[in-house]
Amino acid sequence: DKDGQAFRDLGSPRRMAGSLSALHAYAPALFLLYMRMRRTKQLLTQTASPQWQFSYEMLTRTSRSFALVIQELQGDLRDAICIFYLVLRGLDTIEDDPGFPMDKKVPLLHTFSEVIEQRGWTLTDCGENDNELTLMSNFDQIITCYLGLKPIYRNVIKDITKRMGDGMADFLTKTVVTVKDWDLYCHYVAGLVGIGLSNLFAASQLEDQSFRTADKLSNSMGLFLQKTNIIRDYREDIFSCRMFWPDDIWKKYTDKLENFADPHYRREAVHCLNDLVTNALQHIPECLEYMSRLRNPKDFTFCAIPQVMAAATLSLCFNNPEVFEGVVKMRRGETALVFLNVVDISSVYYYFDHYVQVIENKIDPSDPNAERTRQICSHVRQITAATASKVRAKKEAESDRTHYVLGGALLLGSTLFLRQRWKRERQKRTEQEEQQQKETSSPIELGSEPTQSNNPTSVFNASHMIKPVIAK
Repeated sequence: DKDGQAFRDLGSPRRMAGSLSALHAYAPALFLLYMRMRRTKQLLTQTASPQWQFSYEMLTRTSRSFALVIQELQGDLRDAICIFYLVLRGLDTIEDDPGFPMDKKVPLLHTFSEVIEQRGWTLTDCGENDNELTLMSNFDQIITCYLGLKPIYRNVIKDITKRMGDGMADFLTKTVVTVKDWDLYCHYVAGLVGIGLSNLFAASQLEDQSFRTADKLSNSMGLFLQKTNIIRDYREDIFSCRMFWPDDIWKKYTDKLENFADPHYRREAVHCLNDLVTNALQHIPECLEYMSRLRNPKDFTFCAIPQVMAAATLSLCFNNPEVFEGVVKMRRGETALVFLNVVDISSVYYYFDHYVQVIENKIDPSDPNAERTRQICSHVRQITAATASKVRAKKEAESDRTHYVLGGALLLGSTLFLRQRWKRERQKRTEQEEQQQKETSSPIELGSEPTQSNNPTSVFNASHMIKPVIAK
């Protein structure tokens, strides 16, 4: 059957052991993260209006990981950042859709900051997938929520939307040639997001008013995330004919960017990849400085979790030819651990120290970028190493206790599930036995034969209960 085939597809005993080991390590974290997501979603759907329910549903459908960190925020700041994200997602949809006519696209990018104040506005012919089409064709609901925000939040969202739309329109007819071009493009599509978030934090009064002027640090937060995405998405972008790797970097290794998809150019491709990763790593010190200034715990995890995940992604991409063969991603279990464990600046230092050390250990001495990569890794670890060592020692002391607690919680949940399943099966068998007794006790007509039951009533049919559980 399908379940048996799936089990056989695990492959060799060694591969199966690795999968079971990963399950053993990550299952408790995945279970706890699932419960947190479920609790948060229930809270939002119970208290929100239809327009807000639609907004949070679209947030989840367009960005699962970002949706979770947004939903953990507090009060009106959470709503403001949800709408901020969806407005910019709408702007990004207009920019990215190759089928949307250029004569409509450019003017709309420039005026989108005005459009979001027009009740009832929708766009039915823009979007590359069902989620984007749904968002744009129902954008009037996003606008209703936007107009219900406090003016101080709306002013920030409108300002950033205007600046981002103008920048996107400029790069529709402009290529990324120099590293400065790369930084400018990333500023428009991500750095401005960081600046906008800092202003929203200050407007909420949950963070210090100095965040209003922390543009340089805020910009680095956005650039680090955006450059990570651009580096990781080579394979996806090269086939959609939209590339943002700067010419001044990749032309040091080949004369055509698409050559990197060819295995014959794998050495040059990896050297170029490492060059870009090294460039992105230079933003880490300012990112750490920004996060160290945050005071509200929810704001902190909202900012810190994506940054740690970006560092993890770069550690996977660095010196890895698989970037040119497919999409390189973190394991879900490791992602769950990050979501649960990143709670303060010490935990951020611990994870950054770990992932930068992974990169440092993967440096190839023959790589032309080796020395530069080693220098930035060393600089980052000078910031993180002392705190990371303390966190590591504490984790080792607590690991056994945490393992047993989480493992016990998972075992308890599984036991309750199986017990409920057994009760349903027992009730089903009882009903079958009662029906059979009624049939056997009814008068037998002349010339007819007694019916034979295929289900034993005096013997516990274990396979009848176990098979559906395994199949499930």
